[in-house]
Amino acid sequence: MEIFLGAFLFEWEQRRAVLLHERSLGAGPSWEEELRRRRVGGSERNFDGRRTKRRGSGFSQSDQRQVAARPMSQRFGALARGSQPAVVKVASYGGRARLGAMISYVARNGEIAIESHLGELLRGKSEIASIGQAWEDLMSARAESRDIGVFRMRVSQPVRSENGDFDEARAILKSGLGNRSFAFNVSRGEDGGYRIEGVVVLRDGQGERLTADAKAIDIVRARMSAASVAGRTIDDFRFTGYGNGVDYGTARLRSLVDRHAGAVETGDGQRVSDSRQAGDLVQQQWRHQFHSRRPRDVLHLVLSARAGTDRQAFRAAARDFLASEFASHRYVFALHDPFDDPKGERQGGRRPHVHVHAVVAMRSEDGERIETTIASFRRWREGLATQARAQGIDMEMTDRRERANAPAYGRNQVRPTSHVGRTQHVGTSLAAQRRYDEKRTDVPHRARSEASRAYADTARGEWHRLTRESEAARVRGFARDQLSRFETADRAEGQGVPSRRAADQSRPQLKIELANLSRLLEIDDMNAMTRPEFEIYEKRVETALFQAERLVAETARDRFREIATAARAHVEVRREMMEEAERDGAPAARDRTALTADDRRWEEAVARHGLKTVEVANEAMLVVEYYRQRIALADRREIADDANALRASLNVELTRAAKLGAAGNSLIREIAEVDVELKSAIAAADHLRDRSGHGGRRDQATRSSTLMHETESERLADRPEDHAKGKNAGDMQHSSPNREDVPRQPSPRRNADEHIRRDGDDHDR
Repeated sequence: MEIFLGAFLFEWEQRRAVLLHERSLGAGPSWEEELRRRRVGGSERNFDGRRTKRRGSGFSQSDQRQVAARPMSQRFGALARGSQPAVVKVASYGGRARLGAMISYVARNGEIAIESHLGELLRGKSEIASIGQAWEDLMSARAESRDIGVFRMRVSQPVRSENGDFDEARAILKSGLGNRSFAFNVSRGEDGGYRIEGVVVLRDGQGERLTADAKAIDIVRARMSAASVAGRTIDDFRFTGYGNGVDYGTARLRSLVDRHAGAVETGDGQRVSDSRQAGDLVQQQWRHQFHSRRPRDVLHLVLSARAGTDRQAFRAAARDFLASEFASHRYVFALHDPFDDPKGERQGGRRPHVHVHAVVAMRSEDGERIETTIASFRRWREGLATQARAQGIDMEMTDRRERANAPAYGRNQVRPTSHVGRTQHVGTSLAAQRRYDEKRTDVPHRARSEASRAYADTARGEWHRLTRESEAARVRGFARDQLSRFETADRAEGQGVPSRRAADQSRPQLKIELANLSRLLEIDDMNAMTRPEFEIYEKRVETALFQAERLVAETARDRFREIATAARAHVEVRREMMEEAERDGAPAARDRTALTADDRRWEEAVARHGLKTVEVANEAMLVVEYYRQRIALADRREIADDANALRASLNVELTRAAKLGAAGNSLIREIAEVDVELKSAIAAADHLRDRSGHGGRRDQATRSSTLMHETESERLADRPEDHAKGKNAGDMQHSSPNREDVPRQPSPRRNADEHIRRDGDDHDR
């Protein structure tokens, strides 16, 4: 029997027909071989019979097979020793209309090379655009639902209402739109009539959905005419746009509110006066009426690792994970890191941790679809952790029930408010805000279902075993911390109050913040500060108060206000001393002799290297020394910070300083002569530059240093005038006595406490 491939519309149907035909003739590979090929992703068959090897990192097919899950005891021990959790998140779904935007986001509009399932590197807008055409046969013909319509109309001869134009306009709109939810504005015209603009939910309570096209316009006009009051003339009604989902509805309603300065009302008479109310209206009241649908042809995955994770190793791990898990699917992926991301931090780029974005076709070459179940996500985390360990990255699969973690929040429950450092959000409702706060502050949470509680009890028993049997004090301490989380969650549930309030008093993070505040307020001496020193000091105190206030329970807020008042009074005393010293012309430094020596070293460094070179080196090394001091405190258990996380952050800052040295910063290289870690980092950076074709350009040192200064200033500068006001501010003691001859490092232009917050990785969902 002969098959006619032209009878099939899509390529995957042709592939299936060929496969079934081979089976019927007994010529093709066995089903076991076919399933093995799909699992390991060793190769894929082009329609012309050629086989194309999928990209991996050198693993054989047997290496890429799914491995059995590691037991709890093994995973828990690794986590206690510092392994990081595997993070795999679904960012969004989309259809053919969203595919181009997704890939463009991953590729940063073509500025970052993306890698395909075949190992091809694609760069530039033209190559990125070709992916949509190549995937066309995998896209469904189903369109997304029309949830929100934008309309306008004119009433040239209104009938005057006793309650004003809004009431009359509301009655007109209800006659045509029925019981649909809507919001609108009324503006008077010169002819005595008025113009109505608005936004409407297209689906009503009975399930009728207007399509916001010419047919829907005729339906609305007919209903308005049938209900028209004598003397009223409705000239026109038309839909001017439509869209899908909460984002579109929120954007259109906020635009309406902004254009008319808050003069917007709903069909129920509710006033919508600002953007926040507009967002709350769509999120909390309208979204449940949408019954929204959109095609799920592509999946946007995010694979995350901690800050400081080796980029190339994680890229290889992500590549092998995708090749193993999605062997017969088409996909592209790219790695984003804070060094090479062309998108600015305030625009949502340069996240402080390494992560990979992948866009995967939901339907495989053989017509099978990806399942996004809870079991699938667990398998994906196990797969990513396995591939990461194969690349030398300590990573484990985790389950939130194993550590009494709070449940994740969804993307529709929050909206971002700041992208600086770790992305900050605000909840779209009170319940969403509570869920967001509990997740971000890591409030212990008791599992709800019987199956989940049984699983959590098993994990709890394993943590108990580690406290008894482990020989490592660090592992035993970590296990005890996990057990305390379960106990806190149990107490909260037993008291019948929200877990956050019950846990606030005993939360270790609150103790850390209060300890930081206490150290800031300790009076080691009463000498006056310089103004730049005082400004940094004041900012650090306010930051500590803000961080602590977020964690204080409601029952303790009155007591905390007393503490905050006393702290601010202490700051005011230091302010008065600083101002009095300025008036009297008294020396403002704490150690006059040390200040003179520091000034002399600063001037000598500027004379040898130039002002900009010294400023850039100073800013970079201050942050390095900050992390070294925090690590020393963590090793002595004087603070509760994770030493491994601090070391990862230190490695990031050393790499950043080394890049400055490799680019020609002569002061960085001078410091490296007495700093072994920095010297090794610069050697690695030099080697990387030589491999990239940048070796032998030391004659461009001044220009490179200037460019680096401009980049670093954008990231670090908080007050540009700090360099002119006082280079003596914020002295930090070096952790090594061998660096006494290194030129003094003045105050950084950004508070170091603010900088440390950037290093919290985004493992929040």
